[in-house]
This record gives sequence, structure tokens and C-alpha cells, in this order.
Amino acid sequence: MPQSLREFYALMHSTVPIRRELTAGALAGEAPAPASIEMLRSSLDQLEAVPVESDGRPLTLDGGGTTYVDLGYEIDGLQKDLYLAEEGEVALRELLSSANEWFDEQVRIGLDALSSASIDTLLTDRDGTVNNYCGRYASSVQSVYNATYLSRFARTCVRNAVILTSAPLSDVGLADLAVTPPGDLILAGSKGREYLDRHGVRRRDAVDAAKQELLDDLNRQLQHVLADPEYAVFGMIGSGLQFKFGQTTIARQDIDGSIDAGRSAAFADTIADLIAGIDPDGTVLRIEDTGLDLELILTVDDAAGSSRDFDKGDGVRFLDRELGLGVADGGCLVCGDTAADVPMLAAVAEISPETHAVFVTDDDTLRATVRDVVHDAVFVSRPDTLVALLDALSRS
Repeated sequence: MPQSLREFYALMHSTVPIRRELTAGALAGEAPAPASIEMLRSSLDQLEAVPVESDGRPLTLDGGGTTYVDLGYEIDGLQKDLYLAEEGEVALRELLSSANEWFDEQVRIGLDALSSASIDTLLTDRDGTVNNYCGRYASSVQSVYNATYLSRFARTCVRNAVILTSAPLSDVGLADLAVTPPGDLILAGSKGREYLDRHGVRRRDAVDAAKQELLDDLNRQLQHVLADPEYAVFGMIGSGLQFKFGQTTIARQDIDGSIDAGRSAAFADTIADLIAGIDPDGTVLRIEDTGLDLELILTVDDAAGSSRDFDKGDGVRFLDRELGLGVADGGCLVCGDTAADVPMLAAVAEISPETHAVFVTDDDTLRATVRDVVHDAVFVSRPDTLVALLDALSRS
């Protein structure tokens, strides 16, 4: 049983090779190895053994102190993977249907809208879109059932499938947490500024050297700040500290609200002061405050010479050029779940002759924004519904 947050992360990362093996077997129609099932069951048993207290499950932090966490994502994913291994895909789909409101109706609507569509490319966000939200990015290991559904769609329905996320690519990033077989999906991190090509080689967009130097300076100062016991917790909760390419993320809160609101706000002010000292004119570094994370982003210069944030639309254009995705040559399906994914959709709509969208949201404002770009967009309520829809499309 993990007693510290570090031990918990180690336990979750130990499930990655097992889940990769099980995913490859599921796609090949092979029965799962009993030893692999037992290893997943042992991991589940250890997580469930962490005691539940009023504030959550306690795990100790490096340097002292305790954080209380919700292990719902991790436990739920292991339970579903075991259910898939022991009961099969039909039973798992019935489980997903019973656990997600409007599941069957939303899958049916999606099939009706997309079954006859010409789709050559999939561009999708990860967390909250094709992957359930997790309280801590470092433990959001992809589940076997999720990877099986996505890989099956990628192999069957499109020429190119791209996961485009704001998270880092490696060093506890997208590539470390994914269990899809190599080559099935192109993995792009840092809003598309970096990616693994079809041969597993890491590639990056160009960043102005002077701007990168300022970001490097910021990263060094952030590490110094988090070495202070007063601030160390912000590197351990939620997204933690993530060094991306052209961007850095530091958590100020987690989805469980485990940090006092005043303390979180004071930390955000500390980071703002830090950036003001490095970039007093505000022309190189921008802060995007999501309420949970502070996204510290290097700007890009537009045609008029003014600075603006790099967004997923810029990432789409870069990946399309670099990888030869051929977005302009065929239909494209874009999936997201927040306003940060709308620039990705808008960029595709400008390029592709046929753009389709599925967004995971019940927010009416976001739905209206998405419909302004793609009027016949489809909406579902949960990531599990979306990946089940993609799997259903691969079978239709």
C-alpha cells in the first residue's frame, strides 16, 4: 500500500507496461495473460487499501506534511480494465452505459451524424475529452479499454490520428502515460509545439532563443520557489510543475480543492510577481490562469509584429506542415472539451474542406461557441461516451 505521494506515483507508473501489453493483446484478439490480470488486481488492492478519511485518502509529502487525495480516477480505471479482461468488451460497454447518463442516446446521435462522413484525420485533446479527468496529471495513466478504443478507431477509420494536448510530451508527460501501441496515434504536447513522429522521434517547433532564455530563467526561479516548504505542495498537487516546450505549468489548486483559496491566490500573486521581474513589459511571457493551473506561455509574434499567446490553432498548423497530415485534402474530426480547444477547431475549419466536431461538454456557452465554427457539431457528456462512439464508428 502506498503511504507517500511518491510511492503512489511509482505504483501507477508500474501499471504502464502491463497496460501496454494488455492493449496490444486486446487489439490482436488475444486472451489476457492471468499474470497481467493479477498485477493489475494487486495495484487496485493497494490503492483501495489507502484509508479514507473525511478530507480524502492521506499520502505523505516529501519534506513532511500530508496531502489528502481522491483516487477515483485511478481506482475506476483499474476496475474497468479488470472488468474488460475478465468479462469482455460487450460487458464493459454495458458497464459504461450504466455509469454514464445519456450514453446510449449520445452514441446513437454521434453515429447518425458521423457514420457517412468522410474523415481522414482525427485531431483531439486528451484530458476531459478522450481521457477522464484526473486530479493529478502524473498519475493519469491511460486505461486499457480507452487505448483499445482509440487505437481501433485510428487503425480503421483515419489516415492520421493526433492527440494534441497542452501537457508536456515527456518527463512525466503524454508519452509516458499513453498505452496505445507505437505509431497508432501521433502524440503532440505543449499545444502542438513538440511531438513524436511516426518513428518515435521527438520533434519541436522553433522558439526564439532570447525568449527561451527568459523561460529557462523562469523555470530555475520556479524550482527555487518550490524548494521552500511553504510552496512545495504546489509542485505535488494536480498538474504539479510541468516544463513544456515554450510553456511551463504550475498548479495552484487541484480538482478536490485541497488548497485554501486564500493560499492559492497568494501563490498565484507570487508567480505573477516573479514573471513581472523577468518580463516587466509583458511582451514575452503570458499567464493563463485556469483556476487550477497557471499556464506560463511564451508569446508568438503575428504578421503585424505584435505578441500573442501560442494556441492549439498554431499547433495544428505546425503539425500539418511538419507531418504532412493533409488536413486541406480531406475531412477532419476535431474533439475537445474546453474553450482552449476552440482555436484548434477554428484552424481546422479554415483548412479542411469538411470539418466535423465532437465536444465533451454540457456547457451551453461553449456549445454555442463550437456551433459558431461547426454548426452541426455533436456533443456528449463524458469522455467514456466519446471513446465508445469512436469505437462504434470503427465497427460501423
